[in-house]
Amino acid sequence: MGCSGCRFRVNFGKALSKVSVFFTMVLIFTYFFYCLTGFCDSAPRAAYRQETSDLDYDILDDLRPPRRLVPDAPFQRNRTGSEDAPAEPSQNTLDSEKETVQSNGIPVSNTFGTKRFPQAIIIGVKKGGTRALLEFLRIHPDVRAFGAEPHFFDRFYDKGLEWYRNLMPRTLDGQITMEKTPSYFVTKEAPSRICTMNCQTKLIVVVRDPVTRAVSDYTQTLSKNPGLPSFQSLALKNSSTGLIDTTWSAVRIGLYAKHLENWLQYFPLSQFLFVSGERLVSDPAGEMGRVQDFLGLKRVVSDKHFYFNQTKGFPCLKKPEGSSRPRCLGKSKGRPHPQIPSEVLQRLRDFYRPFNHRFYQMSGQDFGWD
Repeated sequence: MGCSGCRFRVNFGKALSKVSVFFTMVLIFTYFFYCLTGFCDSAPRAAYRQETSDLDYDILDDLRPPRRLVPDAPFQRNRTGSEDAPAEPSQNTLDSEKETVQSNGIPVSNTFGTKRFPQAIIIGVKKGGTRALLEFLRIHPDVRAFGAEPHFFDRFYDKGLEWYRNLMPRTLDGQITMEKTPSYFVTKEAPSRICTMNCQTKLIVVVRDPVTRAVSDYTQTLSKNPGLPSFQSLALKNSSTGLIDTTWSAVRIGLYAKHLENWLQYFPLSQFLFVSGERLVSDPAGEMGRVQDFLGLKRVVSDKHFYFNQTKGFPCLKKPEGSSRPRCLGKSKGRPHPQIPSEVLQRLRDFYRPFNHRFYQMSGQDFGWD
């Protein structure tokens, strides 16, 4: 009787062990099945934010990846709709919320790192591709950037450097703080003001064929103000003489050599990187390689991050892990330009040619606009 009880206990124990192994195998199989079908993407992961905002040359405002560490100031359009300038941040924004919520709903502390002045600034130019460049850079884990255009050195300088520093996202050791405001390049006071903050600041200028840039600038403004006069009436002082009106901002911004002369009074040429807006479209990985080298970053952003959207005619960022769609160019990208008389465009090309050649000499790069 005693031996029979022993055998029963041994057999029961073996059976229980087999059942446990069986259920363990089922759980493991189920886990791998769900991972293979993508459900594991929703599991929380600790990672740095790589977020984007609106593009004109610029990337779609629904491009935000699902992982964030801390938030930037909210994107807002200004009254003209031409630049993504922030509204004055509230005290909550300046102090950075004590706690924010990731896209997966997991609250994370927003007190890591330090708010620093930017070590690098994208200073220009409007309609050149500055937003695209910034969002491509945000793929890099060692780059943290303020989301909107702070316009500190051209509009809000009277608020003081501490106000500006508090706008910046927190960074950890080894990370670079950045911002972009393309109107800095054409603001006379900006170079001296930035040098007052830090004369070692690295400066990035995204440039584009000034004729194409002017038309793009006009097209954007026209979309916000349909009653705008024709391009040719704004570009020419007098249609009979054909003289170019350099007081019109769309024309004036394209005088890159004139603006650069102002900057070179405060910063050596070695602290500038001139990025081609055209190559940022045709070879984004190549241009991004140059930018990462200039910033002293490891080349993380590469060909694997981009694909060319044949419909839009522009590069898109490939779908990030955990996202249901790729990060592509916005609806405003590729917006059709109005018909402009060819003789007006030719007058502009002739007008810009000497300025372009001078800029090639100053920058040491031939951008091939002529």
